[in-house]
Amino acid sequence: MKTLRSCLTICTVCFFTSVLTLPLASNSYAQWNGDITLASDYLFNGVSQTDEKPALQAGLTWSAENGLYAGTWASNVDYDDLANFELDAYLGYSLSLNEQNSLDFGISQYNYFGSSNSSTINYAELYIKYHLSQSSIAFWYAWDYFGTDAGHYIVMASHNFILTDSLSILVGIDKSTSLDSNKWQWQANDDDYIHGQISVTYSFKHFDFSLGLHGTDLEDYGDTKLLLSISHGFG
Repeated sequence: MKTLRSCLTICTVCFFTSVLTLPLASNSYAQWNGDITLASDYLFNGVSQTDEKPALQAGLTWSAENGLYAGTWASNVDYDDLANFELDAYLGYSLSLNEQNSLDFGISQYNYFGSSNSSTINYAELYIKYHLSQSSIAFWYAWDYFGTDAGHYIVMASHNFILTDSLSILVGIDKSTSLDSNKWQWQANDDDYIHGQISVTYSFKHFDFSLGLHGTDLEDYGDTKLLLSISHGFG
């Protein structure tokens, strides 16, 4: 299984590399967009990845006119002595069904750094998302979640309420589930958990100021948290 995991990771990286060279080899319309974020915490579905410390994050995405896109995203993390930096890559396709409906699907590769054992928790994840106006439903599946050989999936539903041109409220709920509790559990005798959030975002020029409330039904490390972030977009 370790050999299979390595092969899948190598294939994924090669796939990303080949796609990222497309803008250099094509004269078709394409664009780059990026963002940088300073946050009071790095919450992944309500669970802190930085031991409740601040996070500096950045992302860069290349998008083609035909719907193909690829990009990368980075953040500091705090996994004790195992890892202190996360660098992800993703490749996807966005399909517009009509003016209000769209479908988005792809693959992400999560990579960790900071120690000689950091790569043991690297993993890939497939995703599909359906957008209807300001509402979304999404599904993620990983076959080797955090390098444990356990299957894992996440389902999410959210809605973004647009109040004004600069003010919006996002409400969302998601459920994370392990398919093999012998290899991965979110806490003792519990292979799943639910996370809910509500956040308010105010946009001013190229800056987004967000304040969110996150909560889970985990007892050990998923208590209710406030998340404050400032993001700057470019491109």
